[in-house]
Amino acid sequence: MSAVQDILYPCKIDSSMQEAKFFAASGPEPRPLIVCLHTWSYDHRQETYIRYAELARIKNWHMIFPKFRGPNWTPAGCGSEMVVSDLEDAVAYAKNTVPVDPGRIYLTGGSGGGHCSLLLAGRRPDLWTAVSAWCPISDIALWHQQSRAIGNAYADHIEAACGGIPAESEGAMFEARKRSPLTWLPNAAGITPVDIATGIHDGHTGSVPVGQAIRAFNVLAVPEDRISEADIAFIETKEQVPDHLAAHEDDPAYGGRRIYLRKQSGRARLTLFEGGHDMLPEPAFDWLGRQCSGRNPDWSVGKAFTEFGNASLGK
Repeated sequence: MSAVQDILYPCKIDSSMQEAKFFAASGPEPRPLIVCLHTWSYDHRQETYIRYAELARIKNWHMIFPKFRGPNWTPAGCGSEMVVSDLEDAVAYAKNTVPVDPGRIYLTGGSGGGHCSLLLAGRRPDLWTAVSAWCPISDIALWHQQSRAIGNAYADHIEAACGGIPAESEGAMFEARKRSPLTWLPNAAGITPVDIATGIHDGHTGSVPVGQAIRAFNVLAVPEDRISEADIAFIETKEQVPDHLAAHEDDPAYGGRRIYLRKQSGRARLTLFEGGHDMLPEPAFDWLGRQCSGRNPDWSVGKAFTEFGNASLGK
């Protein structure tokens, strides 16, 4: 049985060697690969990799848990070009090291890892068979305002990463938009299966209001399936779901947690469940394991930036 390894893998953007935890599935046949991401303030040493690796062992999947430039309070972190490139290179490392099933390459993470999962869904929709994002940040500038209103440290982190206060600096706002999944998710709409989930109490018992997840879903959903801003405000304020949006189903993968809202639109799914700022690896692996694809379109980062980025970034 393989053990989790501490590895270094080559990163093209600056010719550096970056750190990661790596688990190799057993057997010679191609196996699924899951890229698992640490949260906002941590790096590849975060102990959440242990549960990811255990689930990968149970399913006999390859797993990589990269550093991707560490905590999100530096310009090199927080969805930078280095981050995007490093995660591309993490997939390349796995493909060059172990037999990977090209139709089953998955990405998941929670909080800051949820942010980066959604960002990479938009930046590289061709790279992933499916993406599972938990309690994610989708709009960096808005989260700066929300964090400043609460008085937590994440606003300071964003200012350090973006070079200023987004609402007061054109340059900082440009960086915030470039690092925000909402700018890029139109690339993934109708192409890449994306599952977004968050606890109904996040923003109260956690640091990311649930509207951040809902608005990401709205970008991926067809117009008639989107959730209104009035309903988002109701959910965020009351920690409840309006009757017309309430779920009428259970999901055993959630281990008995109540499902308050479940919407599917095309290849996007949104779930609000009983919890706060929670990442649940078990239902993430369950949903991802049911996604399989044989497609491999030619979609480069540069093309995505040109087609969707320039307009959203105000260029």
